[in-house]
Amino acid sequence: MHAPPRRRPAPAVLVATALLGLSVVLAACGGPSSAAPASSKRHASPTSAGHATAASRRAATTARPLAPPHPLVPFSTAPVVAGAGSWTPAGRVVDGTAAVEETHLVPPGGTQPAGIAWMDSNLLSARLYSGSLSPGGGPYPYTAPIQPAQAASVVAVFNGGFQMKTAQGGYYTTSRLIDPLVPGAASLVIDSNGSVRIGAWDATVSMTPDVVAVRQNLVPLVAGGQPTPTAASADWQAWGNTCGATACTATTPGVEHQWRSGVGTTADGALVYATGPGLSPLQLADLLVRAGAVEGMQLDINPDWDVFVTYDPPTPGGLATPANGGKLVATTVQGPGTFFEPAWARDFITMSARPSPVTAPRPAAAPGSGPSHGRRGTG
Repeated sequence: MHAPPRRRPAPAVLVATALLGLSVVLAACGGPSSAAPASSKRHASPTSAGHATAASRRAATTARPLAPPHPLVPFSTAPVVAGAGSWTPAGRVVDGTAAVEETHLVPPGGTQPAGIAWMDSNLLSARLYSGSLSPGGGPYPYTAPIQPAQAASVVAVFNGGFQMKTAQGGYYTTSRLIDPLVPGAASLVIDSNGSVRIGAWDATVSMTPDVVAVRQNLVPLVAGGQPTPTAASADWQAWGNTCGATACTATTPGVEHQWRSGVGTTADGALVYATGPGLSPLQLADLLVRAGAVEGMQLDINPDWDVFVTYDPPTPGGLATPANGGKLVATTVQGPGTFFEPAWARDFITMSARPSPVTAPRPAAAPGSGPSHGRRGTG
């Protein structure tokens, strides 16, 4: 039986940890690998290859969990749902600390709850898995099914993007360019240490020696902590071909409010994911922003493809399996067994426990801070 995950350390521990972090920074100041502690609010510019590399090295060497996410304030134009905005730990803990938190919110103007997951990038590393359908081709070193060596550390998995013929972007993995990378395309970038950056290619994210994977899909959905103009436009068809309200055939007219999924990064480097039924592109963007995303992108859409799952084996270091997995949203078609099926032919992203031990407890939220409204106001 697991010990309860660490959530908020005692004040004395925080003081000691802060002094230790300060001494480390002072000791490292003269060298090229010096960096601020993970709790610092200063961030390197993603437009600089050198700065991006330094940020990646910082994520690789830090052992301090990110501060826990604040409760999210429900949207004022959405119906009240019990527990909305309150976070619950999900998946296996990493060195005694919850690395994934989940909640749900009804988007503004919506009627059904969407699921939101927060992932601690200091505790988790990302890996892009490739499929014979998306991106196509292969073979790839990482593809479904997840193998036991990786299942021993997998905490969460979520879907990738469109098939490349409709993604309007490129695909790069394990030093192989599968499809040309498109300037301006929304890009999920994974560095060699498993850290994730999201942004517009060659604008806010770009190729560096550390990059091991790039998954592009359409254009940015969130930029600078706001939904992009394209997300807010009336042209919802620009965000992909959707299924109909009750059927998904070539002759069924698509609907704007459909299953959608998206992912973003927060100011402190956490990863946030959202999915749910009946979402417009703007509603998906609103959910990501409310969860703290400063940059974000839409991933796959329609009922058959959107899924976020976590795994919680009964023993530390145990293998993730379909039997110990759980869904973020109970009604998704796919589930914990999807990524263990050899027939699964689409790309996906795993979030796994970092091998380096955590040496400091998770910091508490900043004094005086309250529930999060995101960056768009109260909504």
